[in-house]
Amino acid sequence: MLRTYEVDVPIHDTAHPDRRGVHVFTCVADSPAAALRRAHEVYDAALAAHTAGLMVPGRQPDQWGVAGLRPGWQMEWPAATATLWHNPVSWTTRSDFAL
Repeated sequence: MLRTYEVDVPIHDTAHPDRRGVHVFTCVADSPAAALRRAHEVYDAALAAHTAGLMVPGRQPDQWGVAGLRPGWQMEWPAATATLWHNPVSWTTRSDFAL
């Protein structure tokens, strides 16, 4: 069964290693391992296109894609995590929901 996953990949600026962040991917997959694999694949394709001077590919047929490519930032794939995604603004997850 396909579920929505969030893949969080730590990143750092190669010119300023003290500048750190997280690149986030969200889309559907059948497992955390599949989500990690697809996030890595679409990122690699986007980076290759950018490096070749081509447009970054849009969403793939399975809806995975990359937005906000950050050239000069190193992705730390071994530290990446994939978990089920929970919409932070969903009324089903908010305790302060009122009509």
